[in-house]
Amino acid sequence: MELIYAALLLHSAKKEINEENLSKVISAAGISVDAAKIKALTAALEGVNIDEAIAKAAMPVAVSTAAAPAQGA
Repeated sequence: MELIYAALLLHSAKKEINEENLSKVISAAGISVDAAKIKALTAALEGVNIDEAIAKAAMPVAVSTAAAPAQGA
């Protein structure tokens, strides 16, 4: 989860999301993360429009609620 937050922080700061920058953010937070996980995340994010992904994830979903049965009926 820390890597996702680090990637979002870099994106928000308009910095490139790459292995070096992710490592710097994670290290600055005092967290130790496997380099393979950093490499996997950067590969997974390649070609992803993060703004679009955030917008899609933030869309509220309409949920219909069923009326509760009347008590004592």
